[in-house]
Amino acid sequence: MSLKTINPESLGTPHGYANGVLIEGGRLLFIAGQIAWDQHQQIVSTDIVEQFDRALANVITIVAEAGGKPDQIARLVIYVTDKNEYRERMKEIGERYRARMGKHFPAMVLVEVAGLLEDAAKIEIEGTAVLD
Repeated sequence: MSLKTINPESLGTPHGYANGVLIEGGRLLFIAGQIAWDQHQQIVSTDIVEQFDRALANVITIVAEAGGKPDQIARLVIYVTDKNEYRERMKEIGERYRARMGKHFPAMVLVEVAGLLEDAAKIEIEGTAVLD
């Protein structure tokens, strides 16, 4: 199984994501939207950076449970309730991202939504991984 990032020069250099990810071989793991819940299904914090960190950790936990590693995540969809708050805290969010994912940048999208199912959630992350 291999993941190859596709970043055409004509689109410029992406920062913190890949424009495309080509997958050859492997099994697909679809990861449902994860929020900043702990093992008791309680939101860990009202802070968006803390919520991002926990939601991403939850995604990675699912990948690990299926026998994978963070660098096998091919796509992430990040839903936020306030894109301006996300932008204001992007540096801190990026630090948390790199602490968990290193320099692995899958195809990603950020979507602002009016709300999430759990009222206290500010962020939800879903993904797709390709496992050996």
